[in-house]
Amino acid sequence: MTHYDLAIIGSGSGNSLITPDWDNRKVAVIDGGTFGGTCLNVGCIPTKMFVYPAQLAASAAEAARLGVDQRVEKVRWREIRDRIFSRIDAISEGGRRYRAEELENVTLYSEYVRFTSPHRLETASGKEITADQIVVAAGSRPVLPDIPGIGLPQVHTSDTVMRVDELPDRVLILGGGYIAAEFGFVFSAFGSEVTMAVRSGALLRAQDETVSERFTAAASGQWDVRLHTQLASLAENAVGSVRAVLEGPAGTSELDVDLVLVATGRVPNTDRLDPAAAGLDVEPDGRLAVDEYQRVLSGGQPVPGLWALGDVSGADQLKHVANLEARTVAHNLVHPDDLQASSHRFVPSAVFSHPQIASVGLTEAEARDYALANGMDLVMAVQEYGSTAYGWAMEDSTGFVKLLADRTTGQLLGAHIMGHEASMLIQPLIQAMAFGLDAASMARGQYWIHPALTEVVENALLSLGTNPQDTALRP
Repeated sequence: MTHYDLAIIGSGSGNSLITPDWDNRKVAVIDGGTFGGTCLNVGCIPTKMFVYPAQLAASAAEAARLGVDQRVEKVRWREIRDRIFSRIDAISEGGRRYRAEELENVTLYSEYVRFTSPHRLETASGKEITADQIVVAAGSRPVLPDIPGIGLPQVHTSDTVMRVDELPDRVLILGGGYIAAEFGFVFSAFGSEVTMAVRSGALLRAQDETVSERFTAAASGQWDVRLHTQLASLAENAVGSVRAVLEGPAGTSELDVDLVLVATGRVPNTDRLDPAAAGLDVEPDGRLAVDEYQRVLSGGQPVPGLWALGDVSGADQLKHVANLEARTVAHNLVHPDDLQASSHRFVPSAVFSHPQIASVGLTEAEARDYALANGMDLVMAVQEYGSTAYGWAMEDSTGFVKLLADRTTGQLLGAHIMGHEASMLIQPLIQAMAFGLDAASMARGQYWIHPALTEVVENALLSLGTNPQDTALRP
């Protein structure tokens, strides 16, 4: 048995906890997966490195609408893949080597682990570890439905699909969330024939209803979207492709494809840690229960010296949220008498598909309930990209900004953008919500560059009609 001052389960955002405060203390990092966690290896970073060349490929169709003839002659999938992962893998290996070989006070256990008591762990090889402080940052994993043929080699999740050897001619994607939307765009932009089977009646159902409705329509114009459809079975053909049996509104149908991507969601890795052995609380959706200080709970009370962060305990499953929680834990570990809480107000997110989507705050349905419960006068504005000069330049017919606010105070309750560079356009709205800037002051208290696309945000703010007041600057 080996005792440590700090043990960290997971090498993603948890890896950042090893600050100079721990230089003279014993630290263990425990991770049976690839060093660096989900975002670096199989999530945010490599997916966006595929999205960017996909955007370049898709620009040919956009250019044709504007009188510019260009074409994509070839997509060199292996070259794209190898360029991406030669960089990703080097970063992962460099991080592993630094922790395992270069820091004398850090021991890396490259294996999975489980709890045997609140401060005692056992690795897969039987090593016993105890620690004064334990941080659980074990992440999440893709869900695989129980369907005949799901174990075929042509079936992938987001963990494996980016490393396939060849660009598939025909792809079946199961699911209608952000992972499905992003890979649907990547494969279709690169020239694959994409079919998306969605059990519900719309894509991106977690988004605001206007976003979900309009994105479903936009996606249906790019690939074959089959709503109210689920996969019944998979079987390998003699030629090496897969025959999928789908059940939809028109009955049962068969589809031959070269690759199946399962994008039906992710689950926290809590169950692999055996939380019951340590008496730890688990949320109904499987997340490890924590308080606002990121302390793990047992019987509703915080367990001294036990913390959790990221996907294993958070509902958002976003890297920027995990990073914030890691900063909270890093402070609280060494300042037990000055605990800081993690703020989960105004958490933004983006979907890097085509069109791009970004959101923060409440959806329209949530805002209506919130306004009713709090006696607010809810006001809403939807501003089309095409209503601005830059929108004219793009001949845009799909992009929009949707804002929800309290009419009396002008405080924004939610912001939703679909269209070109939505993930960047939303940032000033996130800032306004985080710092309490009302819509009128934001719209008329600063210059907005003309004719930049940001004018669509300005016009949406003005369209809210929250009785703008005179301010120091009225351009």
